[in-house]
Amino acid sequence: MKDVSLIRKRYCALLSDNSEAEDFIKRGYFDMNSTRNKILVSLLNNIPIVLFIVIFIIFGIMSPRFFSIRNFENIATQASYIGIIAVGMTFVLLTGGIDLSVGANMFLSASAAGLIINEFSLPTWVALVIAVGIGFVFGAVNAFAVVKLKILPFIVTLSMMFIGRGITLVLTESQAVSFPESVTGLGSLRILNIPMPVIIFAVVVFFAYVVLKRTPLGRQIYAVGNDIEAANKAGINSKKVLVSVYIISGVLAAVGGIVSVAQLGIVNAGFGDGDEFDAIASAVLGGTSLFGGIGSVFPGTLIGTVLIQMIQAGLVYVQVDLYIQPLISAAIIFLAVLLDSIRKAQISKMERRNIRTEKDNVNAINEHERNVTKS
Repeated sequence: MKDVSLIRKRYCALLSDNSEAEDFIKRGYFDMNSTRNKILVSLLNNIPIVLFIVIFIIFGIMSPRFFSIRNFENIATQASYIGIIAVGMTFVLLTGGIDLSVGANMFLSASAAGLIINEFSLPTWVALVIAVGIGFVFGAVNAFAVVKLKILPFIVTLSMMFIGRGITLVLTESQAVSFPESVTGLGSLRILNIPMPVIIFAVVVFFAYVVLKRTPLGRQIYAVGNDIEAANKAGINSKKVLVSVYIISGVLAAVGGIVSVAQLGIVNAGFGDGDEFDAIASAVLGGTSLFGGIGSVFPGTLIGTVLIQMIQAGLVYVQVDLYIQPLISAAIIFLAVLLDSIRKAQISKMERRNIRTEKDNVNAINEHERNVTKS
């Protein structure tokens, strides 16, 4: 297609009244390359960052203590385990799927690690490797049901959520599982004065970013999320891609469970309950579309995760009633979905207005040239 600015200049040159030319352009062609529309598109694509800045300033004004270094450190530490799960969730959401079983996966993996250490006296590292292996199997079962059995991801992962929790409650006899210092020490360990949970989260984000942006698998994930049929026609093995993302989600859920239990030191019946919704909200608030094909781990999911933890910390600082906080969390998820839908609709509308073939534009201009010549 010809450069829009050239078409604009050519047509404007034909008319003495530039306002008439601009009116023609507005009616006949939507210039995505104009400064105004570039700003609008940039704003739509960076809604998470805008929200982050606005909410950060609001809480800072309401409670000056919110700006303390200690608070920032606490937010980053608390965001670490949810962020790890949210990264895995991002992979699944990018393909247009969903994983509601990550909380149960955390519960089962962490409990299994604790039981192995306490009952069999195996080395801590062996127990943690087995926990990650359980997460792998959990994700593989989800993938098998979605890819081979053709069951909707929502149904599969919802079922696995109940199955995972049921198995764990049977194994633990509904009793809390405690962990030794070899595990809890990881939660308090610091390297260069940075908490270990934050370092693990940063490493996960880095590798996830590399996979999504610098590898064939990453490009295939986006392709499958945009249009799975077109991806198949292009030679992409969509089944392999779907298996990969559910396994990644399962493994990272297990890692998130380990990081969480390293901070808490105990796994009880409520461990991981509801964390799947925080993970979804983190990913979606970070700009990942629930419809697939759009989103990023960095800065997207990272910003979304920290934003949610910042809101929760801010509510404590401004002394919001504890019983109201779940309502606010639900409102955040609703807001995330609403903003995602609005952004998707607006960008699609702008793109549709921008799609006009060179032939249509040139014919319109040539027709006007002929009319001007005849007159």
